[in-house]
Amino acid sequence: MGDIHGCFKSLRALIRKIRPQKKDRFVFLGDYIDRGPQSREVVDFLINFSTKYDCVFLRGNHEAMLLDYLHGGPWGKYWELNGMEATLRSYGGLEGIPENHIQFFENTKLYHTDSGYLFVHAGIRPGIPLEMQKSEDLLWIREDFIYYERPFKKGTVIFGHTPNYRAPLILEGKIGIDTGCVFGGSLTALRVDDMKFFSVDCAETKPQSRY
Repeated sequence: MGDIHGCFKSLRALIRKIRPQKKDRFVFLGDYIDRGPQSREVVDFLINFSTKYDCVFLRGNHEAMLLDYLHGGPWGKYWELNGMEATLRSYGGLEGIPENHIQFFENTKLYHTDSGYLFVHAGIRPGIPLEMQKSEDLLWIREDFIYYERPFKKGTVIFGHTPNYRAPLILEGKIGIDTGCVFGGSLTALRVDDMKFFSVDCAETKPQSRY
């Protein structure tokens, strides 16, 4: 599933449309928080959802900024410019973020591989082995990855981060499923078994900032 960004109503609608089965594995590509109005509700929902279904939660650049803000890391200073206000409003302030939510953010993975697919938030740096990729690239890269022909030689990359508003971005060796929900687009998921896309229109208010 692509970037949710605090769009709780859209998340619930998409899950209902998917009709989860016990045998399913859900891979969420990160950016659960910021910009949209209900970051706390999104994280509560995902934590509860993971008690019922097999879930993999990847880290997005927005979770990375939040964690760096909490722990004094280098990306923390950018959080204020990238949707922090909406997230803190949903929690009632920084001190209102529950410990289990912080643990949720800290336990997110930078990437996940499964059956010839690489799932990652932003992409990878072409020409560099997966185990040597920098977290900065996995979380933030855009054009250097998107416009590089088949960057992952072992399969297909499923990524979010860079919104494509009309439809999922399908290129050779890569599929982008961030369809800009928080900007008034849609929230999209991909079932890789049969390459079927599921999407719902945004149910929230459009924020102003794009990335």
